[in-house]
Amino acid sequence: MGAGNDPHGLSLIRGTPSGPVEGMQVGGVQRFLGIPYAAAPVGVNRFALPTLPEPWTDPLPATAHGPTAWQLPYTGALARLLPTKDIPGDGCLNVNVYAPDKHSPVPRPVLVWIHGGSLQHGANSLEGYDGTAFARDAVVFVAANYRLGAEGFSVLEDAPLNLGLADVIAALEWVKANIASFGGDPGQVTVMGHSAGGSLVAALLAHPRAASLVSRAIIQSAPLSAQPVNRARRMTQKIATDLGIGATREEFAARTPAELLASLQRVSTGAGPLEGGSSHALAIDGQLVPEDPLAAMLAGAGKQVPLLIGTTSEEARLWLVPSGRAEKITKVHLALARRKARIPHAAQKLFARNRPGAGPGELLGALATDKLLRVPMYKLADTRHYAGAQTQVYEFAWHSPVEELGAAHGTELPFVFDNLATADAIGLVGTAAPQSLASAMHEAWVCFATMGIAEWPTWDMRRPVKTFNGLANKVVLSPREDEADSLG
Repeated sequence: MGAGNDPHGLSLIRGTPSGPVEGMQVGGVQRFLGIPYAAAPVGVNRFALPTLPEPWTDPLPATAHGPTAWQLPYTGALARLLPTKDIPGDGCLNVNVYAPDKHSPVPRPVLVWIHGGSLQHGANSLEGYDGTAFARDAVVFVAANYRLGAEGFSVLEDAPLNLGLADVIAALEWVKANIASFGGDPGQVTVMGHSAGGSLVAALLAHPRAASLVSRAIIQSAPLSAQPVNRARRMTQKIATDLGIGATREEFAARTPAELLASLQRVSTGAGPLEGGSSHALAIDGQLVPEDPLAAMLAGAGKQVPLLIGTTSEEARLWLVPSGRAEKITKVHLALARRKARIPHAAQKLFARNRPGAGPGELLGALATDKLLRVPMYKLADTRHYAGAQTQVYEFAWHSPVEELGAAHGTELPFVFDNLATADAIGLVGTAAPQSLASAMHEAWVCFATMGIAEWPTWDMRRPVKTFNGLANKVVLSPREDEADSLG
């Protein structure tokens, strides 16, 4: 350890099997940014499983964020709410490490963050994913990038499937091999994912190697299933048709990432998760995702891993309200969507009775939230309870005033990360978000990562749900159980 050139920080050197890295100690937190955990996915490594990076001898600068995965920015109303980071370079398979600056004779617990973004957006360098608050609270925080879109989730005839998931596994293997150098305990690793990142965590839990990679898991607002190959390949085929090429590794690799992104932009319908339009998806295959993750977990996969899982109370508002689409949904649209999703009419009547004055758009959002997220979550929690697996369930119910989002998808993240003052957070939850709620929610996540259990009761047949709303933050028994059961 020696003094660096930055007058506001101290230069730090840490060894890894690939070579030394040079980070910075700033504000009581050690930061090592952009460390490659796998070789750049270019050339012979494109559309291939991740491999170890080439070793180096001189200290690798790790004081600035590394390249991001190739991606398009959000469009429409989402562009106002969800930021995009674009750092050029080939080495997108990198991790950021935030560690406490105080020496501890006991290794620290580790929390590994897998960002969301529909498998097409996101980066570990987003301001909202800064791990300073976790390091401040004695947790070694790691945020990983993984391949997105066509680069990470194409279904090609002669290439491995689910490469983005393979990247996440490689990042976790890097953590196991290297985190002790940063003060972390490789035997106490919690993996946390939101939205699409949570779907990747679900796939990890369903994998036979889950217990060897992670000790605990957190899934936030995530679908728990993967798609059959014939459905998962739809976006790949659309891109191939648009470019006039075959859906093969050779022909996709002959196109630059920019060309594939331009094609994706042309063929994307703009449909969100409520419409079920074509998008990149996890595919059920014989290797990384041998069966549907939810089915595997219902059969007992991952039961040895304690799980913290939850949703926001108004997930669908992110896609319906800022765009103005909620106001355009009629009773006819609601009826058609309900039938397509095989939701009983009695369930719609129950939801309407519980929401006096709600319009068709609000009812569709509530039905979709429960059908896609809450019902599978409750079913999994019930099954894990019967199997003796520890599960804790939460719901985030604080209402963001920004564009009338309410408790929409993603609004819990600034509270989990306890970074309400960042521009990313302000853009999503405004300037008056309650710090007391951030402190409570962040503390619960730290507690789970540190001790393997948060402060509220584990799931049983009473169905206890910790509700974070900025007021009492109470544990509620069986919240809206009648609604979930009416759909399930």
